[in-house]
Amino acid sequence: MKYVVSLALFVLIFGVACQNGTSNAAGEAAADKLFEEFYDFRLQINPLEASKGGDYRYNDRIANFISDEYQAELIARYDYFLQAIDAMDADQLSPEDRLSLQVMRWDCMIKKEGLENEIPTVASPIYDLPNFKWMPVTQISSLQLYVSQLAAGKSVHPFQDLDDYEDWLQRVDDYLNWMDTAIENMQTGIAKGVVLPRVLTERVIEQLNPFIDTPVEDHLFYQPITMLSVEIAESERKRLDMAYRGMIEEKLIPQYRKLRDFMQETYLPASRNSTGLLDLPKGKETYDYLIRLHTSTDMTADEIFELGQREVKRIRGEMEKVMAEIGFEGDLDAFLEYVRNKPELIPFDDPEEVIAHFNEIHERMKPRLEELFSKTPKAGFEVRRTEAFREASASAEYVPGTKDASRPGIFYVPIPDVNNYNIVSDEALFLHEAIPGHHYQLSLQQENQDLPEFLHPEGMGVFVEGWALYAESLGKELGLYTDPYQYFGMLSMEMHRAIRLVVDAGMHAKGWTREEAIQYSLENEAESEAAIVAEIERYMATPGQALSYKVGQLKIRELRDKAEAALGDKFDIRAFHAQVLGSGSLPLSLLEEKIDGWIAGQ
Repeated sequence: MKYVVSLALFVLIFGVACQNGTSNAAGEAAADKLFEEFYDFRLQINPLEASKGGDYRYNDRIANFISDEYQAELIARYDYFLQAIDAMDADQLSPEDRLSLQVMRWDCMIKKEGLENEIPTVASPIYDLPNFKWMPVTQISSLQLYVSQLAAGKSVHPFQDLDDYEDWLQRVDDYLNWMDTAIENMQTGIAKGVVLPRVLTERVIEQLNPFIDTPVEDHLFYQPITMLSVEIAESERKRLDMAYRGMIEEKLIPQYRKLRDFMQETYLPASRNSTGLLDLPKGKETYDYLIRLHTSTDMTADEIFELGQREVKRIRGEMEKVMAEIGFEGDLDAFLEYVRNKPELIPFDDPEEVIAHFNEIHERMKPRLEELFSKTPKAGFEVRRTEAFREASASAEYVPGTKDASRPGIFYVPIPDVNNYNIVSDEALFLHEAIPGHHYQLSLQQENQDLPEFLHPEGMGVFVEGWALYAESLGKELGLYTDPYQYFGMLSMEMHRAIRLVVDAGMHAKGWTREEAIQYSLENEAESEAAIVAEIERYMATPGQALSYKVGQLKIRELRDKAEAALGDKFDIRAFHAQVLGSGSLPLSLLEEKIDGWIAGQ
């Protein structure tokens, strides 16, 4: 596996780090100032990220990140920071600051490249995922879905005092402006032949309808009014009630209707029948860029595809061992169908039973966590059901708490049909999305006072998702996977991520159709057909993002194996995990260099 590492980077990290007493106060102060400036820039360009982290200075704004003005300013600012990095004297910095500076350089360079591509992409406010300028509205990881999640009043935008409610009204105005820009950009996309697949457009239209047809009192954007604090004066409560009704009736519903009608009457007829980026102008080059963005490697699409095929074959072999242990007679395809429909694995009648089930998994593993981790987050943790408006197309996900731990991290579980909810992968799912996966990694990262603040937010998907998938493999060490079905569930989850390498590269680089990708998944994993369809359509909307999980996991596993082999009895799993999680989200090349240095230092 090849990684993007320049000779200058190698010299900067290692040649200088090997010198003694290389940092000084002036150099450290200059680095700290630049890091602080970069962090403030990140918050200003993404106010939703600021709210997510508990910084509420920009709570009255949503950046119009798909506008020409915004993207031109981004390019200029990335140039500014790259020049500032080049002007820094690396000899005056500590190894930790040099590492942070290289993360900052990588972030600026890869984001600037995306903006200047033939099909421009920009990091959206949703988990820093890229958004296509001319295809800004999709059925998943799109701003209209995220804003709706905030509008329910129980997410990262607070609804505590009068200012919070006033801020949200202004945020909605910015959101309406974004919707106008989205329509304009999609018109440009139609002219350029850069449009969504037809099936994704249909999914978006389905999602927009409830925001048009729902009465005000039941409208999602009215929910904060139902939670008004009694500490707000009665006169202000009445005023806010009228303001929110007016916002919904006079602004929001007409704007949603405008977007829905455009999608139905103009965009749907122009949508394409093809599946992947390969069918768009400069689609191959765009996918090559997204591979670099999401994996921090220079792997080719062919290498990704072949790696996925090898992993699918290996994991199938492990699955067949579990079948033999259970005593199932038949082939793997038959066992997958058996697992999908086994009544004992579909035990619930009430969605609250699903939530309780995950909490029980948490209680079982708690006693073993200190054996693997020397640090645990301060932030609290909750399991919640995914909101109904996005549940049908949503995957399980984790939303971090605030930096000061005042808002807990939340593990969202979609339960669109509890009578068909299968628990076979729940232990692995909890390890991935919750503990010690996203909750540990993201919470410890943003609570780490030794890191520059720009490294506190989520960061690189290949690191974040790679860690979470690696966390799934820790189940036996944490007292889980004692049931062979749950261990099979873990293998199924890993298979799911291996399949992603094949189908994502297949659709976007090899001309696979949506139907071919669905069929390949059905033949190799135990998910229901409905879940597989939603996942394949997710990969269609977010090309390359699904590659990050397996590529990152394999690198972390490789580094653990290397450390265990090199250190023998001196290997300390708690210390290894602390090293992996101690510097923020890193490109894989920098993570490998850090762990190699740690091994040598032992």
